[in-house]
Amino acid sequence: MVGGRARSAAPRELAEDPQAWPHADLACHPAAAVVQQIAAGLAGVLAERRLSLRALAASSGVNRQSIADLLAGRSWPDVATIALLETALAVRLWPQGTPTPR
Repeated sequence: MVGGRARSAAPRELAEDPQAWPHADLACHPAAAVVQQIAAGLAGVLAERRLSLRALAASSGVNRQSIADLLAGRSWPDVATIALLETALAVRLWPQGTPTPR
């Protein structure tokens, strides 16, 4: 796997309190903090637009379960997934600048 064992655990499992996802403290895990910011941003857009996972899956071409796993912190999304979601929603999900752990 690219990145070795760095992704052997789901992003949420790297938090001291995985139940606090997507607001958990991930200060020691900058990559997981980026996934957390993406998940929080995506959740916000979905709520604001009252958009379902099914509707987003249909418009983006990303599997509904993949979107659910990203939101729950159960997966490490790839660049293609993020690009498809950003394009479908016409928003930037990837955080700008240095990741800020929550």
